[in-house]
Amino acid sequence: MTFSARERWILLVASAWLVIGLQLDAYAHATTPELETFWTPWHGVLYSGIAASGFTLLWIMRSRLPGIPTYSSVLALPNALRIPLAGMAFLLVGGGVDTLWHNIFGIETGMEIFVSPSHEFIILGMVLVAMGPALMLAANPGDRLGLAGGFLVGISTLFAALPVHIYSLHATALGFRHLGSDLDPVLVYSPDSQLVHGYLFSTVLLLVPFLAIGRRWPLPLGLPAALVALIAVFMHLMFDSQDAWWPALTVAAAAIGLEIVLRVMNPLVKLGANARWILFGLITPPAVWGSVLLVGKIQTGTTGFNIHMVTGLLTLTALTGVGTVLVARSIHRLAE
Repeated sequence: MTFSARERWILLVASAWLVIGLQLDAYAHATTPELETFWTPWHGVLYSGIAASGFTLLWIMRSRLPGIPTYSSVLALPNALRIPLAGMAFLLVGGGVDTLWHNIFGIETGMEIFVSPSHEFIILGMVLVAMGPALMLAANPGDRLGLAGGFLVGISTLFAALPVHIYSLHATALGFRHLGSDLDPVLVYSPDSQLVHGYLFSTVLLLVPFLAIGRRWPLPLGLPAALVALIAVFMHLMFDSQDAWWPALTVAAAAIGLEIVLRVMNPLVKLGANARWILFGLITPPAVWGSVLLVGKIQTGTTGFNIHMVTGLLTLTALTGVGTVLVARSIHRLAE
């Protein structure tokens, strides 16, 4: 089953509306700690985005279901519709629970925002809905992405990945803390040790979109760099804009530089596709995070980590990258 360009682009606009509502709401909570009401303009954008996405999915499904839909006919829909439809269900449940939750228990603050049950449902729903336009294009024939297709897939992937990065702010190297505390020895249970996991988790989150797109099409020029750079900049803008911009800009610059180098070197490397991806997973994480630590050393005079931590951390990110590639490349495509 194929989808028209009109259907894909309208769903892209609706899902963008939805995720932008999340960004506005996250920024409001980050900059206005005393926010103590559910009835805010940011929630208005978020929940109207849920409605827009829901009506868009109904419009897309109208010609693909019988006059009286049944459970079997809904299950018979292609994955490109079933997945965002499941996301819509999570959004409706999460949105309804969120209203009730806030009225009973109040507005979440700090760490509570990132583990509230209703918020978990909303984030999951956003991710699945935002994937819709890219999945619809993947259902169409064709082995390459043109300019319009690359733009659509890139924006769809960005809006699917960004909510996960926002929600995992407490466990990411793209959040508030980029360097260690300079304690020596490093304590086992400390922000330093937590940050090691942040680098590893961020490595997985940043790599998965490339691996998913790369299984269907060759990666369009500039798309890998854009997906890393935009996420890093947006995360800093929303949560850390009062502090120095060098960590986010370093990640962005490293992503751009790495893509240029890898594009130039790719024709010279005589390896199969799987081996190329493994090499990609091995090289890119330590190169990006190594750049952050190097610039941090220049900017602040220290990485906050000793030599054992720095070398071990970069080795772990490389191994994490390889593991992410091996797992993602071995997952079979869902049958229609």
